[in-house]
Amino acid sequence: MSLFKRGSTWWIDITTPGGKRIRCSARTTSKIQAQEFHDKLRSDSWRQDQLGDKPNRTWDEAALKWLTETTHKATHEEDKRKIRWLQQHFSGKLLQTLDRDLVAKIGALKASEASPATANRYLALIRAILRRAVQDWEWLDRAPRIKLYREAKRRVRWITPEQVKVLLNELPKHQVDVVLFALATGLRQSNVVNLEWSQIDLERQVAWIYADQAKGQRDIHVSLGTAAMDVLKRQLNKHPTRVFTYQGKPIGWANTQAWRQALARAGIENFRWHDLRHTWASWHVQRGTPLNVIQEMGAWESESMVRRYAHLAPAHLRKHAEVLTEVLNGTITPQSSNDEGASTRLTP
Repeated sequence: MSLFKRGSTWWIDITTPGGKRIRCSARTTSKIQAQEFHDKLRSDSWRQDQLGDKPNRTWDEAALKWLTETTHKATHEEDKRKIRWLQQHFSGKLLQTLDRDLVAKIGALKASEASPATANRYLALIRAILRRAVQDWEWLDRAPRIKLYREAKRRVRWITPEQVKVLLNELPKHQVDVVLFALATGLRQSNVVNLEWSQIDLERQVAWIYADQAKGQRDIHVSLGTAAMDVLKRQLNKHPTRVFTYQGKPIGWANTQAWRQALARAGIENFRWHDLRHTWASWHVQRGTPLNVIQEMGAWESESMVRRYAHLAPAHLRKHAEVLTEVLNGTITPQSSNDEGASTRLTP
């Protein structure tokens, strides 16, 4: 029987022309509505099997399938947060209706709320999901062309040790050590708040981030200095698994309202949580750490990403500029006091 009841809800059980069995709830207590859904399923399955039509899939189905297939991504939690925002605009819409104009409209809305750079992250996610619906799932024949906003050159925003001292005095107690650890290691927010004791060797003073947790999808070795070790010692015995907690529960996110309010009270403007990583790198450069060492410690994939900080080290680079001074001085001899004009002469 293709229509039957379970409790008060109607269910459908049919076999498509291609031999595939479809068994699902009609999600209704009305037999008339269940029959309409039943007939539509039969019609759609016939058109798909006999005429090669693509199934009519919704954005909700695509978003759920994307999240199911990308749990390994380091940005999985960020994708979930973006999709929650997109749901208010795309929920229930068929994928075929998500054309370039509609996507551009949603991108403009996000750009007005945040920034073009933030809007690009949402647009890129929409584009990735729709492309997978075409290439992997075969739910669409083609995906709309999605144009991203032009972004300004990536900025380097950092704060001074004096500003950090003011900020720490304004932060809630449980966030102080989180910020200190980020400044001591240069780790990204997700790697700090999700850090587990199983990733730390206190005796060897090292920690590690697994490849599936890292943005670059490769393992990161973290050398722990005294400041980082002091933070970890203060967290001992607070939780059996996670390092950073609040009221006995693991911290899930650091970029909170409390963080933003502390920034405001400290008088620090235009500063994101990720800028703690920029601050870590900037302080290293200013104190003479070579760029190639910073690249390895920060797990940046390319040298160009680290060269953003090179301009912060004029004093450090000056000692290298002096390397040729002695050589050049050896090519110059004093002129006779009777000579007029130049006081030095190049030795041939």
